[in-house]
Order: sequence, then structure tokens, then C-alpha cells
Amino acid sequence: MTNVRNRIPEPIHICTCTYKTGSVSAKKAFVISLVRPTRLESRAIQSFRPAHAYSIFGDDEQIFGYQGLEVNLTFNANDMRPNLQVKWRKQFEPTGETEATDVVAVLKDYLPEVAFQKKKEFDDVIRKTRADWTPPGQLATSFTRDDTTYEVWKGSLADPAVKQLVKRIQIFVPLLIEGGTYIPTDEPDSDRWTIFFLYEKKPVSGEPDRNSYIFNGYSTVYRFFLYQMPTPPASPSQGSLTSGLEDLALDKENFDLAQLPCRTRISQFIILPPFQGKGLGPKFYNIIFQEYIHHPQTVEITVEDPNEAFDDMRDIADLHFLRKQPDFNALHIDTSIVIPGKNGVAPSNVVDRAAADAVRGKAKIAPRQFARVLEMHLMSKLADSVRPCIEPDTKHAKPSKLQEHEYRLWQLMVKQRVYRHNKDALGELEIPERITKLNETVASVAFDFARLLVKAERYQDDATSSANGNGKRKAGEDAEEVAPKKQKV
Repeated sequence: MTNVRNRIPEPIHICTCTYKTGSVSAKKAFVISLVRPTRLESRAIQSFRPAHAYSIFGDDEQIFGYQGLEVNLTFNANDMRPNLQVKWRKQFEPTGETEATDVVAVLKDYLPEVAFQKKKEFDDVIRKTRADWTPPGQLATSFTRDDTTYEVWKGSLADPAVKQLVKRIQIFVPLLIEGGTYIPTDEPDSDRWTIFFLYEKKPVSGEPDRNSYIFNGYSTVYRFFLYQMPTPPASPSQGSLTSGLEDLALDKENFDLAQLPCRTRISQFIILPPFQGKGLGPKFYNIIFQEYIHHPQTVEITVEDPNEAFDDMRDIADLHFLRKQPDFNALHIDTSIVIPGKNGVAPSNVVDRAAADAVRGKAKIAPRQFARVLEMHLMSKLADSVRPCIEPDTKHAKPSKLQEHEYRLWQLMVKQRVYRHNKDALGELEIPERITKLNETVASVAFDFARLLVKAERYQDDATSSANGNGKRKAGEDAEEVAPKKQKV
């Protein structure tokens, strides 16, 4: 989705669905807008439609009983105060127990009470927003992209101001994330949640000391306490089996649970549709990732059920991060390994396992994700004559025996990971079918890596131009690519 900067978008035309079946498409009737207050009323600066509506209006994503239905969900662009207005030309007259869907009643489960004010009251309130308003929490960092300044703010869900903003924007989860669910905002462990907000910051014309903020997206992060076995002293003192472990006991009164080792999980990650295609997603992800790389208690950074678009962004971002680490670049395929015959045991040390584990632990990347990125990196180092590519007709010189051997070792490494991850499903297949399925999956993985490496090169070119002060992407570089489904066994 390509966006032209600093241009007010064309208005979205409201759906005028016919009344043949008595139902209208929820996604077509729904319009979400970010607005700014003006002297008379609020003015839309961005508008978009939801990607999904089934978790709110049912699997068919239909709203029954209306003709010319308009569901306008408006947000004040800075504090995201919501306002819902529902209009229609004609409504189905109740017949027995059959009646039109009560849209407002349905959405009361997804929006705070303040969203149901009259439009005039909403306009009056946002017009009175403080001139020195800033996002809740604390400023984590700022950056400039395409001559625009962005700020990332972070705060604990235990902060009432942060919680209020999350309750206002959480409807984006079912509307924009397939299968997305709300995070618990009123649980006792709310302090384990950290929320990151991405804002565009613009100076107010004629007022040099004042800035306006436009909400662009947010991410929620949860910390799971990670139990690790304590290391007892080498020998108990005074012959006691328990003496020497007393120092490991927790101080029940003063111990801070936030100091325990934890696994940090990115739970939700949203860039609003009008702001996608500008490179903000990878930048926002890297900022969050770096936050926890430098967080002493975080042992591992994970992601909860990522979709394919997020997987792509994460793979590329992790690849660029790891390629900056000398220890990662030192990892290589050991071509001295001999591949055994048909009945031999496959080698498990195609890449030095201890060295790879050390790099992974330092980078705090989950094992399966690290393995994928390492495989992608090593594939990029294969000779052109054997390296898989997305253009099958490309002509290359005939590979040497060493190059073919290195490629077979790389394939073997990928097969081992795929088999471990799908062991139960593959174990039900006969050996010939199992081998065929593994080969098909490795070919699919190789093609996917080739596609990602092309995108990674473009991302690197863009990052370099931004670092050199250019900051302008080439034409078409922001366009969404159609990604093939990642094959699963």
C-alpha cells in the first residue's frame, strides 16, 4: 500500500449497498477516521476501512436489516478519543423475533463509554485538548524519516493514562489483526505489560513551541517470568546439605519481581493502514527489539502468533541486526563434513552448534527464529551456481563439486529443522513419502528465503540512503508484494 506524504486522502465513499438480501457488508459500511478539531467541527485527515469484521459481526461479516448503512468510527488524532455515529437510509421493520442488528449495542463491547457521545459533544471536547498535550508514558526515542519526525512513547499498563489510551484503541485488534484478541487491561499483573506508541510529530504553524501529534500505531509487550535453576555452591559448608543455599532465598518483603529473568513477548503490533508502506514497521520493531536487547532481565524476545506480513518484516529486521554482529558473520557451513550414505546418521554439526548457540543467546532471539535467519544468511553465501533464486531461468556456470557439497549440507541443515518442527506429522508418513514431503518443503523454504533476500537488499539500500541524508525511496519500493504462502508440512 503506497501512500503519498503530506496529502489529505481522497474521501472514502460510503457503501450504498442494495437491500436485496437485507444485509450489508460490515467492512464496506465501516469507515474509520483520524480527525483534528477545527473552529466549527472536526476534520478528517486520514480514513480507512477495517481488514476484518468477523469477530464482531460474525463469520459472514454482514450487518442485517439496513439500506445505505454508514458506521463512522472517528478518533481524535492525538489522544485517540473515539466517537461512533451510525446512520442509514432505511431500516428493516421488526417481524416477530427478527429485527435489524443493533450496531451500537454490538459495538458497546468493543468501545469505551465515551465513544457514544453525540457528535457535537465530541467536537467540543477535542477542541479543548490541552495545547501542550503529549502521549502518555515516557519518550523512548525519536527518529526522522522522509523529512518527518516520529516519536516512540512507552509506558506500563499499570499507568492509568496508558490504560485509558489502550482501551480507546484496542478495537483495532479485531478490525486489523486476523484472529486478534484484546489484552487484559484490569488484571493484577498489568505491570508486566509495556505499551509502545508510535506518533508522528508535527510543529504547529505559527507556534514554534507547540507540536501536534498523530497516532500511527502501537505494540503491546508482555514479560513472562522465566524460571532458571539456581547454581548451588561447589560444596556445602559445615557438612549441611542445605547450608550454602540460604543466600538464594528470596527476601519476601523487599524482593522486586521485575528483577527476575523473563521471556519478553511481542503480543500485538499494529501500524494503521494509512501509515503503512513507509518503512515505519521495521523501524518500530527494531526500536522495541533494541529496548529489550539492553534489558538485563530479558533472556529471550519472542512474538505471539505472527502473520505472514509480520514474519517477513521480522525475518528481514533480524537478518540485518545479526549481520552487524561479527560472531554471527563468523558462522559458516563446515564443508569438511562427509554426508553419510543411505543408512548413515545425519551430522548435527553442519554449523558449529556451540558457537551458534552463543550468538543466539547474546542476540536474545528464539531458537527457531534464529535457525531460520541463520539458514537464510548461509544460503546468501552459497555460490551463484547452486544458490536458489526466484528467477529459475537464470544461467550460471557449472558448479564445482565443493559448491555442490556445500549446498547439500545446507539442504541437510534445513531438513533437520523442518523435521524437528513437524516430527509428529512426518512420523505418520511412510519413509518414501516422508522424504518427498521434506524435499518439497525445503524447496519451498529456499524459494521463500530467495524472495526475502531480495526484499532485504532493498531494505538495506533504503536504510543506507536514509543514513546518507537522502531518505527517499525509489518509485515502487513501498508497494506491497504478493508473498507466497509459507508451506507447512
